[in-house]
Amino acid sequence: MDHLYELENRSVYILREAYAKIGNLGMLWSMGKDSTVLLWLARKAFFGHVPFPLIHIDTHFKIPEMITYRDRLVRELGLDMVVGANLAALEAKETFPDGKLDRLGCCAALKTQALRQTLDGSGPRVRFDHARGEYLPEKEAQAFQGVIVGVRADEEGSRSKERYFSARDSRSEWKVANQAPEFWNQYKTEFAPGTSVRVHPLLDWTELDIWEYIRAENIPTVSLYYNQGDGKRYRSLGCWPCTAPVESEARNLDEIIEELKVGKFATIAERSGRAQDKDDGGSLETLRRDGYM
Repeated sequence: MDHLYELENRSVYILREAYAKIGNLGMLWSMGKDSTVLLWLARKAFFGHVPFPLIHIDTHFKIPEMITYRDRLVRELGLDMVVGANLAALEAKETFPDGKLDRLGCCAALKTQALRQTLDGSGPRVRFDHARGEYLPEKEAQAFQGVIVGVRADEEGSRSKERYFSARDSRSEWKVANQAPEFWNQYKTEFAPGTSVRVHPLLDWTELDIWEYIRAENIPTVSLYYNQGDGKRYRSLGCWPCTAPVESEARNLDEIIEELKVGKFATIAERSGRAQDKDDGGSLETLRRDGYM
């Protein structure tokens, strides 16, 4: 069997196991290439339907094209879209762009804390109303017991320590040493009450696998990944104050794949354009232990 479809079969199995075993499940969607592949796999796993809500943690500093792309696919695919944000921090201007926090502190407030509050239902959430064509406040929000996330082990160091089914405590904190082993495709899917579960169906995919699968499946991706004529494109997407484009002439999928196979990015880390990774010594582990994606 083709390598890509071996990966696809494993991811589909993980998605179905998660849906069968974990109550009140959601899936994070950042509009990046990885979580968009995850969205595509979920539609395959459930025959064109995504049976759980997608969740976007909106820092209010995302590149505008990402939000436009999000809302276009929500409408076109009929997706159940939930958006959470740390409005208290934003209203108090407790952010890096406002000069109140460093980059890591800003990520902790606008991503980690916002994610925790969105998942446990204590923070403000809005949900897309397809009948009215707009986002409306969600009343009586229920906590999510589990969340599906598009992280890959090759993406950065701390993610290589993850499991397909990874437990977090009641505060969404990650105890790396307490994870159950996963041997011979045997996964722990039963957890103590109060456990928040992260599910990682893309764990064994690589950046190259993702782009080859996008090409094979003709998956729509945000235009920021492609050189629009200025000799630059984004390799990894995040908030505009902390994410820089890379110099690249790649204008299409074939050219991106060629860059990754034998070109300039064959030996350069994918997240080299993320400033917050450098502030954390090149690793996201500090943030991730506290509950970051």
